[in-house]
Amino acid sequence: MSVVLETRNVTRDYIVSGGFMRPARVIRALHGISFALEEGRTLAIVGESGCGKSTLARILTLIDPANSGDLLIEGQKIDITARKVTPDLRAKIQIVFQNPYSSLNPRQKVGEVLTEPLIINTKIPAAERRARAEAMLEKVGLQAAHYNRYPHMFSGGQRQRIAIARALMLNPKILILDEPVSALDLSVQAQVLNLLKDLQDEFDLTYVFVSHDLSVVRYFADEVMVMKDGEVVEHTSRDAIFADPQHEYTRTLLAATPVADIEKIRARQARRRALFESA
Repeated sequence: MSVVLETRNVTRDYIVSGGFMRPARVIRALHGISFALEEGRTLAIVGESGCGKSTLARILTLIDPANSGDLLIEGQKIDITARKVTPDLRAKIQIVFQNPYSSLNPRQKVGEVLTEPLIINTKIPAAERRARAEAMLEKVGLQAAHYNRYPHMFSGGQRQRIAIARALMLNPKILILDEPVSALDLSVQAQVLNLLKDLQDEFDLTYVFVSHDLSVVRYFADEVMVMKDGEVVEHTSRDAIFADPQHEYTRTLLAATPVADIEKIRARQARRRALFESA
């Protein structure tokens, strides 16, 4: 398979003001991030809060520039500081944000949310824009009749489906999924993850899945990149990460992941019953 998304030694710095009588200082959020992602695969980026996951996601989505290094999309080097992002390039990579409650404009109807990317980036006539939006609503498990409703009329899971539909309106090659299910109930998380898997198969999408939930990553990803303090400490296949983590930080993350062991739960309940009966 061909590589569709690649970074080479990408860095990102932020300038923090020092306050009264103190000079400003530079904080390096990303330290030389490199990876290559093949078409149709899912790369999970994991790590604790503040490790640089979302910073990297914003660079990949052409929202923020890197300070150094190269970003390549389908082999083409991209530098948003040197030239404006074209509609064709913008269409190739889209993002789904963490919180469906804040990522949708409450003043826009669902139809307006979905057709806005087409209005900005294409010259498709209004009738076709509406037809595409209604078809996409059905693709993500909603109904064409929802076209004229407002976001507040939907549940959190339904809103995230709308956000996913919006991201797909330009037929992208790559989706950046920035904690897309962390704000949802567990049962709804499973539904949205299954939807994303189905859409990946149908549209041959490539995913970058940003998460701190390793149980979700184990179900969803093909390969895993572990980040700590803006650096990649381990990058390998999902099975290798969970079977034999090489870095101490990866082992720490895995040890902190809750595991539902039914036999241990039953044993704990049996001990409680025994203590109650003996009392």
